[in-house]
Amino acid sequence: MRVGIVGAGNIVKWCLDALNNIQEITCEAICVRESSAEKGQALCDEYTINKLYTDYAHMLNDPEIDFIYLGIPNKLHYEYTLSALKANKHVICEKPFTSDDQELIELTGLAKENQCFLFEAITNIYAPNVQIMKECLAKIGPIKFVQSNYSQLSSRYHQYLEGHVHPAFDPAMSGGALYDINIYNIHLSCYLFGAPEQVTYTCNKGFNGIDTSGVMVMQYPDFISVCTGAKDSASPGQVVIQGLDGCLTLTSPPNVAASVELEVKGEKQFFNANHADNHMEYEFRHFYQMYSEGRYDECYRYLEHSVAVMQILTQGRKQAGIVFQ
Repeated sequence: MRVGIVGAGNIVKWCLDALNNIQEITCEAICVRESSAEKGQALCDEYTINKLYTDYAHMLNDPEIDFIYLGIPNKLHYEYTLSALKANKHVICEKPFTSDDQELIELTGLAKENQCFLFEAITNIYAPNVQIMKECLAKIGPIKFVQSNYSQLSSRYHQYLEGHVHPAFDPAMSGGALYDINIYNIHLSCYLFGAPEQVTYTCNKGFNGIDTSGVMVMQYPDFISVCTGAKDSASPGQVVIQGLDGCLTLTSPPNVAASVELEVKGEKQFFNANHADNHMEYEFRHFYQMYSEGRYDECYRYLEHSVAVMQILTQGRKQAGIVFQ
C-alpha cells in the first residue's frame, strides 16, 4: 500500500512514525506548499522519502501512489479529498472529515461511484482496548449514564489570547474544540451505542466566536452520553460508562484508549490490549487490511458511522451559533 502524504505539521510526523512500524505500507511522497518546501524536504530526509511535491495536482498524477493521506487544516479536507477521489486515488483524511455533513455525504457518494476507499483517520475506534470495551458492555447491565472527557490545554491557546489565531482556533479554517478534540468522545459514543436521538451543544467561546471548550449532551432512548472537550484548560481524560450492574472505565484520554477497568459487584478487572508504540498504528493496520482484501463494504460501513458523527458535529455547531466562514 503506497501512500502520498499532504502536509508537514505535527500530525504528519506522528503518521510517519506509525507507518515506519508497518511493513506493508510505504510512504512514496510528501506534498507541501511552496513556502514549506524546506520543511517538506527535511521530512523526506528524516524518513527516507524519495519524492517531494509542491503541486498537489502533480502528486495526484503519480502512478506509484495508491492512497492520499491528508494531514492539513480542517477547512481543506473537503477540497483535497474531492480532488483525490476525482483522480481515482484512495483517501485517508484526518478527523474531522469535513466542515459539515453535506460535504461528507457528497464525498461518500463519489467514493462509492469511483470504487475508492475513503477512511477517516480517527484513532480510538480502531484501538484494541475499545474492542474490549464493546465486548464488556453486556457485563455491566443496561446503560444508564456515560461521561467522556478530553480536556487538553492547547499549546497555541496563549497565542490565541494574544490575538494570534492558528487554524485550530479559526472559524475560517473549521477549527474549535468540538471539531478538534470533542470529536473523539463523540466518535466513541457513536461507535459503542450508535447515533443518538438528539444532541445539545453548549460551549465557551473566544473573542472570534470559536468554541474553546464545550459539552455535547447526546440523548439515547434509555441514557445520556455527556461529552466534554476543552482546548482552553486541562484535566485527566477518561470515559466512564455506568450500567445497572457495574461500571466500565477507559482510564485515559479517549484518543489513546490506554487501558480498561471493569467493575461489577465490587470486583475489578483490568485490561490492556494496546501494545503498539504509536496509537495511530491500529487505524492504519485496519485500513491496510480492508484495502488489501478489497473490503469495500466494511469501508462504507465506517463511512456511514463518520457521516453520523459529522451530522452531530454540524448540528451542535449550528446550535451554538458557531459560523464557519
